[in-house]
Amino acid sequence: MIDSHSHLYCDAFDDDRDLAMARALEAGVTHIVLPNENLESVQRVVAMHRAYPTATSIALGLHPEDVDEGYEQQLTVLRPLLDEHHPVAVGEIGIDLYWEKTWREQQMAALHTQLHWCKELGIPFIMHCRDALDEILSVMDNFGEPLPQGVFHSFTGTPQEVEQVRQRGDFYFGVNGIVTFKKSNVKDILPVVGLDRLLLETDSPYLAPVPHRGKRNESAFVPHVCHFIAQHLGVSDAEVEAATTRNAINLFKLNI
Repeated sequence: MIDSHSHLYCDAFDDDRDLAMARALEAGVTHIVLPNENLESVQRVVAMHRAYPTATSIALGLHPEDVDEGYEQQLTVLRPLLDEHHPVAVGEIGIDLYWEKTWREQQMAALHTQLHWCKELGIPFIMHCRDALDEILSVMDNFGEPLPQGVFHSFTGTPQEVEQVRQRGDFYFGVNGIVTFKKSNVKDILPVVGLDRLLLETDSPYLAPVPHRGKRNESAFVPHVCHFIAQHLGVSDAEVEAATTRNAINLFKLNI
């Protein structure tokens, strides 16, 4: 089982990171993808990967919430780090207009630049989209062909929005603990996306699934997401685990 999106390197785990990793492995999580957020977190991501080189992979990118008037300089500093550390994806990148729209144009420009990094390096993207699907699709429509491959992580859109994304390419969709929430509609997209394009993720330390909702999330909780998806689709946990593991290996070209 692969956790395709975890921030296990962040300060929320400074007191028990090794224990959290041990719990994940014990729960059957064989690999974890660690997406970066900003320049400050690069070294944390790299340090954790060096501590667990076979059980983790890294992604490097500038998170949209870290885009501001200085984004171009941040990207200038970040770009050579991708050549140095050989990430499996550019991420997490995207657009987030939930809290404010001040840096909307800058976020769109930063996304455009980082999609070109995917093309240059031949690696996929990990896309963060919050209240900004129209903007992301606009960037994609102005990117040119072919678009890089990638995953829309923590996707909470409608089945219709899944189809909008698919009009631009054959992308993957990451599903985490939100799918287990009582009022969540994420379960509605599961049959539309299909097992062959789903990825399991936690987005830890955020969005812990039921029965751990409200607590700090961690990669050991991936099986709860897997089990919920299996129940909703009427298949076995093993089928979901096998399909999503295969999907993650194919998307990120994991050598595991």
